[in-house]
Formats: sequence, structure tokens, C-alpha cells
Amino acid sequence: MDIEAYFERIGYKNCRNKLDLETLTDILQHQIWAIPFENLDIHCGKPMELGLEAIFDQVVRRKRGGWCLQVNHLLHWALTTMGFETTMLGGYVYNTEANKYSSAMIHLLLKVTLGGRHYIVDAGFGCSYQMWQPMELISGKDQPQVPCIFRLTEERGTWYLDQIRREQYIPNQEFRNSELLEKMKYRKIYSFTLEPRTIEDFESVNENLQTSPASLFTSKSFCSLQTPDGVHCLVGFTLSFRKFNYKDNVDLVEFKTLSEEEIGEVLKSIFNISLEGKLVPKYGDKFFTI
Repeated sequence: MDIEAYFERIGYKNCRNKLDLETLTDILQHQIWAIPFENLDIHCGKPMELGLEAIFDQVVRRKRGGWCLQVNHLLHWALTTMGFETTMLGGYVYNTEANKYSSAMIHLLLKVTLGGRHYIVDAGFGCSYQMWQPMELISGKDQPQVPCIFRLTEERGTWYLDQIRREQYIPNQEFRNSELLEKMKYRKIYSFTLEPRTIEDFESVNENLQTSPASLFTSKSFCSLQTPDGVHCLVGFTLSFRKFNYKDNVDLVEFKTLSEEEIGEVLKSIFNISLEGKLVPKYGDKFFTI
């Protein structure tokens, strides 16, 4: 595996070697703007692999995306290779329908330590929940970013990531009540502890998430990619684009329903993805918002 190939994949051309917050932010933003958050292999009849060599081949060489267990594993390798002090952590994702966090540790995120300060770095949540900058590990502090205001809160050793969202304007009248739209202004995202994890801690959940009928990831095919001013999301046959803060404290959200033929074209033109297998787009009954 070659770090220069990774830099080329994410379009990172800065030659700065400083292990500082500016470089860390730059790497995170380049990755989320180049590498989609997606689960399309499941819906092409292929496994979502967890090994680092396989992820590097998929994401860097074949220019695909992946889900959190893959893209954050790759980011962990890249940051560690660059010399950053990087630790894997495990998260429990909030389910708004059930009004509780997952019982299983299903999310991989990272902690990076710089000059005695600790930051949460996560390139693998996607849609409008994706952080664009590392978040300093400070409890109760609002940390405004382009997508929204994020906030970390600590209670008895458990940390919680939440966001405060803008209003949203949907010009397509037929989509104004879409179940894909996030209805909560204050949104819980996930919880985690600072206990260090290894990729082996996620092996069983990696298998379960892509095989269980109860899994969101088997229920829906999705792909999202951040842009410098918003985010594209494809869920089943529904394509959306959210422009962040297109006017004062309001996001613009536009929708389009695609035909099966258009999906392949959109994956190439918007997400820069060319699939090797046949995609079976799926929009199941599991709750998912953009």
C-alpha cells in the first residue's frame, strides 16, 4: 500500500509535512469529498470486506467508496502512516424510531491526539450527518461547521455526538413529506467511549450488518458524497442534493426519482463510481434519513 496513491485518490496535493490541525482537517475534507459513503457492493451480491489490503484495493485502486468500517479503517492507516497519533474507537448509533442507541458497537470512528489535545475524526457517517472538521473532545461546547452545529457531551465516561440542524426548504412539492427528510432540529447521532479498539473488534458486526434481514444496510442501497457546499445522496432510486445554508439558516434540498438506466450514469457523473457487478437498487422499510 502506498500513501502517495491514497493522496492521489483523495486529490490531496499539499506537501506540508506538519502534523497539525490544519493538515488533519485538510486530509479529512479531501477524503469525504472524494470517497463516497456507500454500501453498493451488498446490492451487487458482493461482500463488504474489512481487511486493510482489500479496502485499499477497493477504495484507492478501484476508486470506490465504502461504509464506516472501511473508510475510517483506511483513514486510520493513512493518518498513522503520516505520523499522527491515531486511535480507533467504537460507536453506538442512535435510532430515532426506537429512541435509543444501538446495543451493538456498529460504528468505527477515530481519535487523534495533537499537542495534548484530543480530536474526534470521522469520515464515515455520510449524508448531512457527516462532520467536515475534526471535533475537539470538549464536553458541552458548540462546534459550528458547514453542515450544522455539532456538539460533544460527556456523561460518566460515555461521550455523545449530537447536531443542531438548520431549517430546510424543499422546492419539489411531492417530496416535502418524504420519509428521507430529517424532521428533528436537534439530532442525536451516536455515543462512544474512549476505550481503544482494533479492527478485529468489528469483524462480527461487519458480517451481521451485511447479511441480517434486520440490518439497514441490507434494506436500502445508498451512496452519499460531500461537495464543497453540500452533499449528494442516492437511496434506492431517489437522488437528492442538499445545499448547506443556501440562505440564512436554511438548507436547500432537491430530489429526483431516477430510472434504472439513469442510476448507472449518475453513479459515474456525480459519485465517480463504476460498478463491476449489476446493482439492484433497494428502498426497503428500514428508517433512513438524509
